[in-house]
Amino acid sequence: MFAPAVMRAFRKNKTLRYGVPMLLLIVGGSFGLREFSQIRYDAVKIKMDPELEKKLKENKISLESEYEKIKDSKFDDWKNIRGPRPWEDPDVLQGRNPESLKTKTT
Repeated sequence: MFAPAVMRAFRKNKTLRYGVPMLLLIVGGSFGLREFSQIRYDAVKIKMDPELEKKLKENKISLESEYEKIKDSKFDDWKNIRGPRPWEDPDVLQGRNPESLKTKTT
């Protein structure tokens, strides 16, 4: 007897029908997002094996060390070759002789 009266009130009242579920979704989503974003910060706190961490530090490549390697390189003979479009033949674009390729395939 109590349930039909509540259902009737629920169908008639737009606040109960649309507002309450919307508020539940917003508040519940806020708590859900907090839990998911917390995973990122928890992952940073995970401690790595000391031996593995030592190996990584020994082999560490920094931006400065890579810059020092290529600082004195000469790029005068560098040539920009664009990649082929889907309708173009890649062998012609990249400087290969298409005639020699045709003789090999036939």
